[in-house]
Amino acid sequence: MRVVYSFNKRGYEAEYWQREIAAASTPDLELVPFNHDPYLDPSLYLRAQLLDNLYYARHPGLMALYRDFRALLDEVRADAIVVDACPPYHPELLRLLDVYKVLRIADGPMAAYDRDFAYLHAYDHILYHSTAYSRDLEMPEKLAYCGAKRHDLWPLWLFDAMHVPAADEATVFAKERDIDVVFVGGLFVNKMPLLAAVKRAFGRRMRLHGLGGWKKNLYFNTRFGLPGWVTPLPADRYVPLYSRAKIGINVHNRGKYTVGGFRLFELPANGVMQISDGDEYLATFFEPGREIVGYESADDLVDRIRYYLEHEQERLAIARAGYARVMAEHRLSHRMTQLAGLLKGAMAA
Repeated sequence: MRVVYSFNKRGYEAEYWQREIAAASTPDLELVPFNHDPYLDPSLYLRAQLLDNLYYARHPGLMALYRDFRALLDEVRADAIVVDACPPYHPELLRLLDVYKVLRIADGPMAAYDRDFAYLHAYDHILYHSTAYSRDLEMPEKLAYCGAKRHDLWPLWLFDAMHVPAADEATVFAKERDIDVVFVGGLFVNKMPLLAAVKRAFGRRMRLHGLGGWKKNLYFNTRFGLPGWVTPLPADRYVPLYSRAKIGINVHNRGKYTVGGFRLFELPANGVMQISDGDEYLATFFEPGREIVGYESADDLVDRIRYYLEHEQERLAIARAGYARVMAEHRLSHRMTQLAGLLKGAMAA
């Protein structure tokens, strides 16, 4: 089975997505990566209505993307496509493609009404990264309610570029760790109160990085009492930072309803003990209390960080168990084997 995997990434991320997706082909699944980012700025089609406007206007960048994409499908004789990370394909194009069409959705409720639900009718299969969705419905229920033809859980994964694959467990945990707490992620307004509380509690013992810009930084420091200036960190510097950290925290825009991002796997893969929001949904990926630790509030998070910094052996046991789980079940190679099984069964049906 040949599958064209379409995504949008830039720079270092584009390089390892392209390289690792191609290398993750299995005997049952030949993967052909296709980066749709270079054709036009994704901000132009972040919402379904914006894409429709571009399609109506026959935007030259969009039309070039469609020509090249269709040519690639013909060249490799694709059986299926998987569209990931900000879909640029208009439903009126997709209806003309004689392949099995799969949409991967991975932003949960934060993007669902912008660029997920509007496209469900145009795809044969929806893959979602977490069962969490809202207080009222879980994601499979919501997708069925919206009329998705077929849907399955397919979590995100660990890329080799986001850890040191050549290092064994002993090497990973032999490193000296001089950073007590780390967080790398977007400086979103919803996350600011919690991040500020942790940063104030641990000061220079916490490394906090993310995309925010000077306006968000100004608001962050003015509103929350000067917790510190948040600077960006290039993707190729994540692993060296994580390899120095004892504890990594995970915080999502809507808490447990948006749990399941790449950071969930990157932290333990680098020997970092992880404390995350997510409540009952953490059990989809790890065993809470043994491989990961949850928290309920900012105060609870600060208390748990202090506890595990003071109880080194307990911290190490959780970090090691989390590492073992990622290596055994959450690498890209595992996901592509799962994808082959999902597609084979669905296309046969």
